[in-house]
Amino acid sequence: MRLSVAALLLALAGCTTLPPPRAETLRQQVFAAERAFARTMAERDHGAFRSFLAEETVFFSGPEPLHGRDVVAAHWQRFYEGPVAPFSWEPSQVEVLRSGTLAISTGPVRDPKGRQVATFTSIWRQEAPGVWRVVFDKGCDYCSR
Repeated sequence: MRLSVAALLLALAGCTTLPPPRAETLRQQVFAAERAFARTMAERDHGAFRSFLAEETVFFSGPEPLHGRDVVAAHWQRFYEGPVAPFSWEPSQVEVLRSGTLAISTGPVRDPKGRQVATFTSIWRQEAPGVWRVVFDKGCDYCSR
């Protein structure tokens, strides 16, 4: 087995941690997490939706912010009732801090006919290697020109 010089130096120094994934890898993880999060709506899976929320998440879903996974999940339950999703979303942009701890995703929100009606912005936190959860989420009405 051949070790790179950096890996050999880390091993000799007694370091057992690996270097963090590259920025593009982290961006792709967040894109994948956001797409999976959106799929929960299409698949009508409220339990899966809840699993993407950080315990201390904050959603701006109405006149007052909603604080906490349980409160947000309870408020969003109504969007998961019925056979047809009332809206869908997808990420168009993702950026990750150099530290790899936080990321932002944004993109269009569409009605059931595919017309853009809003945009969303979500802040994701990496809670374990490769595990991203939403800590902040806010939508904004869309005005076409």
